[in-house]
Amino acid sequence: MNILIIGSGGRESAFAYKISQSPKLSKLYIAPGNAGTEQYGENVPLKVTDFEGIADFALKNNVEMIVVGPEEPLVKGIHDFFLSREDLKNIAIVGPQQEGAQLEGSKDFSKEFMIRHNIPTAAFKSFDKTNLDEGLAYLDTQKLPIVLKADGLAQGKGVLILDSYEEAKAELKEMINESKFGAASDVVVVEEFLKGIELSVFVLTDGHDYKVLPSAKDYKRIGEGDTGLNTGGMGSVSPVPFADQAFLDKVESRIIKPTVDGLKKDGIPYKGFIFIGLMNVDGEPYVIEYNVRMGDPETESVLVRIESDLVDLLEGVAKEDLASRSYTVTDKTAATVVIVSGGYPGKYETGKVISNMENVKESIVFHAGTKQEGANVVTAGGRVLAVTALEEDLFSALQQATADAGRIFFEGKYFRTDIGFDLI
Repeated sequence: MNILIIGSGGRESAFAYKISQSPKLSKLYIAPGNAGTEQYGENVPLKVTDFEGIADFALKNNVEMIVVGPEEPLVKGIHDFFLSREDLKNIAIVGPQQEGAQLEGSKDFSKEFMIRHNIPTAAFKSFDKTNLDEGLAYLDTQKLPIVLKADGLAQGKGVLILDSYEEAKAELKEMINESKFGAASDVVVVEEFLKGIELSVFVLTDGHDYKVLPSAKDYKRIGEGDTGLNTGGMGSVSPVPFADQAFLDKVESRIIKPTVDGLKKDGIPYKGFIFIGLMNVDGEPYVIEYNVRMGDPETESVLVRIESDLVDLLEGVAKEDLASRSYTVTDKTAATVVIVSGGYPGKYETGKVISNMENVKESIVFHAGTKQEGANVVTAGGRVLAVTALEEDLFSALQQATADAGRIFFEGKYFRTDIGFDLI
């Protein structure tokens, strides 16, 4: 079949890498893609929210399946757009419809969903302009630190953890009254702080059945030792050593099954990936957040461990017979080290020539913020490359990915050399 991937980051590069290996694939397109996705398929210069352009391209090129990488097109309703048109409705979309995408699009929606279906999560209350005074009073009843979350999409920047009541009150006012995160913070969720260790679990569902994909842990801070500003992700590992089978069984029975069943009970159709951000609190799993797509850079560590044909699994989602599809995962460990532009996550320069990628032999180099300029590949974003090694054990994978990240060069490049070593 002809398949179109929507997106341009490291996640979409990993999807392109995995999908390109399928015997069921005829032709692969990536819109808009990057300098690295071209080795797996054909890049198409379309914006991820240009639904009319995507539709026209899909019809002209006999695209039978669209895999949506980022959250924005899902929250804006790309799946509904295709279902609403007679000429498009038979093109399979991997990614939920707009209502299901609210699991990520609205923190308040997702928290209410968890409470309704008895899914363990931190206590919370939501506030807006109409009840801001009530919200300020509520803060005084909470233990420190206090977590404030913008309700809507804020490019991963809408979460604040505050150590004083004065700070929390000032930030709550700024988020709601002064639109600190734009319209995303018109509603703010005030949440109990959970102390533990984070990890992510990924699920692929056809709306009835599901496959639990490999777990992963990502590293958000820019600095070694998990210090400094939050980023989109500086690296990841899969599997997660502290998430043993007993813990993952709890996750499945208390969180995954009730989530898939809850969507059915609420009459919310859902075909695609569910990313469950978890906190392991003394061996007990709590949901921090849902995302309605795969994470980045976790995808780069997760997909390389799936031995099955990914297109076959995605076809199972489209045809709603996922339960019958073969699914196996390697016992090997994957480690991903992200190389970023100097200055990221603050101001950074682009257009720097990248060299020496051809000398990476033992790892896979997934492109993220890159573009082709003549004969050169140049930087075009904050997160530039994700280097993934798949080895027999965690230490070997980390050593290989870190060494290979060191082999690549561009002016101002930076990467963390301590990704995953806290787990050894």
